[in-house]
Amino acid sequence: MEEMFNTLPKHSCTWLKGNSTWYKYQNFWTLQRFHLGAILAQQNLKAQPSDILVCSYPKTGTTWLKALSFAIVTRQKFDKSANPLLTTFPHDCMPFLETDLDLIEENRNKSPLISTHLPYQSLPESTISSNCKIVYIYRNVKDVIVSQFHFLRGIHKLPMDDSSFEEAFDDFCQGISGYGPYWEHILGYWNASLERPGKILFLKYEDLKRDPTSNLIKLAEFLGSPFSDGEVKDGVVENIIKLCSFENLSNLDVNKNGLHNNLIEKQIFFRKAKDGDWKNYFTDEMKEKIDNLVDEKLKGTNLVLK
Repeated sequence: MEEMFNTLPKHSCTWLKGNSTWYKYQNFWTLQRFHLGAILAQQNLKAQPSDILVCSYPKTGTTWLKALSFAIVTRQKFDKSANPLLTTFPHDCMPFLETDLDLIEENRNKSPLISTHLPYQSLPESTISSNCKIVYIYRNVKDVIVSQFHFLRGIHKLPMDDSSFEEAFDDFCQGISGYGPYWEHILGYWNASLERPGKILFLKYEDLKRDPTSNLIKLAEFLGSPFSDGEVKDGVVENIIKLCSFENLSNLDVNKNGLHNNLIEKQIFFRKAKDGDWKNYFTDEMKEKIDNLVDEKLKGTNLVLK
């Protein structure tokens, strides 16, 4: 594998001051350790039909979707005051395919959820042959760019200066981003959803924010854990929405303190969770460039990323 990586296209991000080198393999960019994890998963994962993949491109609402999905499928096991999300970082509530392969079998006794950032075409073959369900979230491309910029600069404790954002923007438009190109990531899952109706659920971050109740009910039904009329009447849906809200999760001690995987400050995962923050960063030229690019790449779909 080391020999293979020596031959792959690689990119050192100037806007991260050389702290990150991304490699392109299987037609997407990411860090070497995530590529290695993907290869191991492709070789070894024995997916089950009952497994549910929680899939996303980074910074599209991953933390929120993980929390909501976990709260839905485990709600019968815990009362409201003892939910693990009150004391456990959301990303630790389900195994991450690229790093936690050895935990997946053990975790199946607790929940069927497995998370990943992998593009659809790079998922282990067993996830397709087993016909397990996939829930996928996507988001306005401009907010994704800003959120990824802040997240990665925050990891390396770098200031948020305008010139660095311009460099990050240019890389993104070239498709050079974590698990990017973003439009290819979306298209892979979108095309698969057309081929496998009923097995892949598409959620839009902005729609989930605008109408969390109906989208949560739809998500629960897809996950195989539909809310009963009694649960709806008793406020179970509203309780999960409140539990998993940005305001609640970002203020819990478990999410404000400590490190995730002994590497990343947990609080970095909770920044603003607002729509339209891109307006504080984009020039008119940037807006026009990314809008034209997305129109070109997603032509023929009904997906709206603007």
